[in-house]
Amino acid sequence: MTKAYLEPDEVERLEQAAEYLRDRLLIRLLFHLGCRVSEALGIKAGDIDFKQGLVTIQHLKQRIRLSCPECGARLGKGHKFCPVCGRKVEKAVANEKEHRKFRVLPLDEGTLKMLKEYIGRGGANTRTKLIFDLSRHRAWQIVKECAGKARLPLLVNAESGKVHNVSPHRLRDAFAVMAVKQNDSGDGIRLLQEHLGHQSITTTMRYRKVSGEEQKEWYQKLWNGGK
Repeated sequence: MTKAYLEPDEVERLEQAAEYLRDRLLIRLLFHLGCRVSEALGIKAGDIDFKQGLVTIQHLKQRIRLSCPECGARLGKGHKFCPVCGRKVEKAVANEKEHRKFRVLPLDEGTLKMLKEYIGRGGANTRTKLIFDLSRHRAWQIVKECAGKARLPLLVNAESGKVHNVSPHRLRDAFAVMAVKQNDSGDGIRLLQEHLGHQSITTTMRYRKVSGEEQKEWYQKLWNGGK
């Protein structure tokens, strides 16, 4: 039987199915941070503040809009001169490309302990300082393989009806749905939006619908006189 999202106990089974510490840590970070796989793979050892229990991640999905400082025309990343006014824009483009959005997220003690153990064992890449020396494809494979070992069910998209394997993004979904179930107030949704790095609150509100809380609340109000 298919379902829309993973429950926390199923993610625990997924983590336990991982044979190596690196793979357990990858699964744990994807779920406990609710971050995108590209963001998890971009974390460096220096991004983790063990004392404060925080990690800084780069918001890699941010769209960089380049424009000419003279006439405002849209520019491509490779433009050296503005196609409209002809002004030299190479420096402006370079400066804009350097601008990236970061967000700082809290980490629980268990995940910090696992990170410390992994780095202590020399797990981080000595040259790039990246925690994970993995491609996106390999990270996807690791999650899929562990899901098979844990015998987790396939997941169905609540909107399209399409059936999917357990993947890194499904762990992000699992975090978001868990958060909504615990607190679906306006403040809770706003905090979740900031945590996930969504530009639009509409994107975050999808998880309220997926969790079933929206329909449940509507139904209960029908039988409670709108209270």
